[in-house]
Amino acid sequence: MVRRWFDDERDRSPFLVALNEVRHKATREGWCYAHVQAIIVAIDQYAETATGNRDYFLNKPVSIGGSRTTREAP
Repeated sequence: MVRRWFDDERDRSPFLVALNEVRHKATREGWCYAHVQAIIVAIDQYAETATGNRDYFLNKPVSIGGSRTTREAP
């Protein structure tokens, strides 16, 4: 199964855009830590249920470069 990421979505629904914004702003607004964590966990659980990827709103992992074969090695 191919993992989906928020950054890769072409047609982002307003609901997903709002969830992404809340998830990123929650840690910057000075709210109670426990409340912020509860909100973030709820958003991540929703993402896991809807897309199968709990890290849907987090940054997609990047690689340093493409894979190399032994022929391409210096």
